[in-house]
Amino acid sequence: MFERRSFFAVFSIISAFFTSFFASNNAKAKSSSNNFTFKDVEKRGTRGKLERLPTLDIESGQDFLTGFRNFVTRRMYPPIKVRFDQITKELKLKEGETLPLNELIKIVQNEPQMMMGVRGWVSTQQFTWKQILDYYHDHADEYLDEMESADNSGPGSVELNPDLKLPEYTKHEIHIQPAGYVGDPFSGYLNYYGVNNFYGGSNYNDEVQNAIVERVHTPEDNKVEKVLDIGCATGRLTFSLKRRFPEAKVYGLDVGGPMVRFAHTRGVDLGEDVHFVQRLAEDTKFPDNHFDLVTAYILFHEVTSEAQDKIVAEVKRILRPGGVFFPIDFKTGKQAPPDSPYRQFFVWWDHVYNGEPWRVEYASRDFAEVIKSHGFEVDEDITAARRGMGSIKATKPA
Repeated sequence: MFERRSFFAVFSIISAFFTSFFASNNAKAKSSSNNFTFKDVEKRGTRGKLERLPTLDIESGQDFLTGFRNFVTRRMYPPIKVRFDQITKELKLKEGETLPLNELIKIVQNEPQMMMGVRGWVSTQQFTWKQILDYYHDHADEYLDEMESADNSGPGSVELNPDLKLPEYTKHEIHIQPAGYVGDPFSGYLNYYGVNNFYGGSNYNDEVQNAIVERVHTPEDNKVEKVLDIGCATGRLTFSLKRRFPEAKVYGLDVGGPMVRFAHTRGVDLGEDVHFVQRLAEDTKFPDNHFDLVTAYILFHEVTSEAQDKIVAEVKRILRPGGVFFPIDFKTGKQAPPDSPYRQFFVWWDHVYNGEPWRVEYASRDFAEVIKSHGFEVDEDITAARRGMGSIKATKPA
């Protein structure tokens, strides 16, 4: 009879053998239709469209961090809201009255409960980024080889512009992601897996983006032959757009070369015929009147006001008459909820601690009015594509 310790030792050896066997088979090269070979690194299989993280240790660590993030948002924030209501009452603020931001900050920074919520959120992101990035840096050759093999594989395509002159604002570490979207060759891998944590474990198979595209409005003539997703990052929304409009030629554009490179690598793996380009959203290089539909998901609060205006103007140029611009971002202007000390607190800490330098600036503008100022016809009386986001459909006049 086996001793318990011996049994587990044998079981571990058998388990390791089968894990190695299946991993090596999954990692065998896939041939594409254009005779290039895609060297797919797939060590632990998939869950639907999600390629699982390379090791059980990392996946377990990310599951823990996702759970802790959910604890912060679902258990720590409600009492913080109660405390803000008490502060409002103690200060005898009238309904709709707000404090100057500098006075609010003085109060908040002396409230351990509130700052503990901020610390919990920020630390979760820091650990999320570090654990994932450390692995890909330690296995750099393997994954650089994967992306290189995908560069010339299909379906779809990728255009990289390593000499692209990047505006300073694009180099910022959004969401405190190390090196941001442009400064690390594995920014795409890091962002793709890291933001699964942001969604609280509810978006492993692009469920959020799939739901969003079902609410994207199309031109009145229903002609959708060319689609562009600006600020596409790792292409989640871009792929969802292709699934909704399978006959259309769909592009994803992002300033981050590592982001679109990973997006294309994932597209090759999934067999998605989507085209990714590394270009500026304010200078897309596409022809005038080219697209029927242009989308942007949570892009505009990540750029300066100057860039916002330039991007909207560029969208107007590349949309055909009657074409639709459908941005999805935080509420502003008349759509935004009334300011309160609680809401001021969240916008402030997101701005200061979470790599959102233009969040306050964006919130201060009425983004629908910004779009109108560029000559679009804007409809704000539509259902939001995602709960909590603004409702804007902009049409280029015919």
